[in-house]
Amino acid sequence: MTKSKPKNDFIGQLTALGNIPRFFRMIWDVSPRMAMLNAFLRVVQAAIPVSMLYVGKILLDDILQCLGAGCADLIWGVPRSILFWVGVELGLAVLNSLLGRGISLTESLLGDLVSNDSSVLIMRHAATLDLFQFEDAEFYDKLERARTQTGGRTMLMSLVMSQLQDILAILFLVAGLAAFNPWLIVLLVVAVIPSFLGETHFNRRSYSLTHSWTPERRELDYLRFIGASNETAKEIKIFGLENFLTDRFKTISDKYYDANKNLTIRRAGWGTLFPLSVRFPITLLMWSLSCKPSTEVLPWAA
Repeated sequence: MTKSKPKNDFIGQLTALGNIPRFFRMIWDVSPRMAMLNAFLRVVQAAIPVSMLYVGKILLDDILQCLGAGCADLIWGVPRSILFWVGVELGLAVLNSLLGRGISLTESLLGDLVSNDSSVLIMRHAATLDLFQFEDAEFYDKLERARTQTGGRTMLMSLVMSQLQDILAILFLVAGLAAFNPWLIVLLVVAVIPSFLGETHFNRRSYSLTHSWTPERRELDYLRFIGASNETAKEIKIFGLENFLTDRFKTISDKYYDANKNLTIRRAGWGTLFPLSVRFPITLLMWSLSCKPSTEVLPWAA
């Protein structure tokens, strides 16, 4: 039987994005209330960065005003307005930390529910299959990937939701850029493109590595089982297979480790450069804000 090659072209990657709504429907079905709570916390947290930028801008304006014209309303030697905005900044930082812990909590519980629900669906589907389907190597590899990836559903859910949260945070930042300096929106879009392309590339390479090594990982599980099982211990000692099994396991595991290590090192190396492209427009935003008072860019701040 000829094996069908997976789609690695750009069109195939876009087609695979069509599975995201089904994935979110699966998350919604296991616990709608917890899914809504997690989404609400992420929306609020996505608005924290731009809010802290604006509060920091107002705080700097008040400090410069006090240095230039002086301040009369003092509390413990500090202007009342500065104390107020410092408190707001501190409150936003505390709120951001609490939101992060709430997201981690709901995400962990929701991930366990999704993993358990996926396992139940796979077991029920396997019970409906005929025996000859299990003897098909290509089909069994797909079933094995589905079974082993049930634990990875939590990580996948976290990655997808985190990316959506980052997109929402960027949209809030775009709104801030539109209010202060619309030309910086172009810089923001250009800055995000390298990071997006890099993450997409390495996510595809990581999945491709896991997909292509499915038979080898299944062999590793088999070698690990028969090499340390009481059911096969007698035969291994009689035929002297312990060195063969351990050497075979070490050879395959070392090859997989080298392949995964090279990919991880490249991803970490490029990953240190991608955040710089996002920090650049933020730096320009802060510089732009520092050149204008709050009442000039936002009249309602007066």
